[in-house]
Amino acid sequence: MTRYFYDLHIHSCLSPCGDDDATPANIAAMAALNGLQIVALTDHNTCRNCPSFFKAAKALGLIPIAGMELTTAEDIHVICLFPTLEQAMAFNDTVDSCRIKIPNKTAVFGHQYLMDEDETILGEEPDLLINATTLSLEDAFSAVNAAGGICYPAHIDRTSNGIVAMLGAFPDEPAYTAYELHDADADAGCREKFPRLASLTRIVSSDAHELGAVSEAENSVLLEDEPYSSRLVTDNLFALLRGNGE
Repeated sequence: MTRYFYDLHIHSCLSPCGDDDATPANIAAMAALNGLQIVALTDHNTCRNCPSFFKAAKALGLIPIAGMELTTAEDIHVICLFPTLEQAMAFNDTVDSCRIKIPNKTAVFGHQYLMDEDETILGEEPDLLINATTLSLEDAFSAVNAAGGICYPAHIDRTSNGIVAMLGAFPDEPAYTAYELHDADADAGCREKFPRLASLTRIVSSDAHELGAVSEAENSVLLEDEPYSSRLVTDNLFALLRGNGE
């Protein structure tokens, strides 16, 4: 078993609230500088900067994970991660058809830059990405699982778009197998209030919207990786998130 330091919730410049210098290449470089090994790019309601992030991350020896932070119809944020880039991009198309497309006001919300791995701007998403989709919690959970991914609630210890704050409880359904905290110190209080969490995999991630907020080497998972391959590490990470790991 090997300890892998991770951050599974990072936004790039494609998210309107993400800094313009949070390019896929810069995120990969910051993650490597901070001593991380597994890093997920999770922009709001899109995976379109994941291909360039994969190229930049792999060049630095990181294990990249493709995903998004989906806003459900209930205005709740859930993390959606996928074992392969191809699965993530297929799910991106599903979500795109469920977005409520309102033109972005860059002066209010910020730019939404699509970048390549060399930090060239390829375009700009014209419609706001942070508003709710038409996918309910149940629909999102089912759609992610059908696409081969894993779906779990984001930052349950926060009031803004957290499932606990929005519903007043951690629901029995959907049948989540993991949950995310922004602050690891909040875990004891959350588990006391919601005993179900004790049986789920806890993930602590940064929800970084700027480079300086990317996690340092502090949150980790133990994964079997012999004989080593990034594919094996990724598969065992997803087994852990699904409740099938060590």
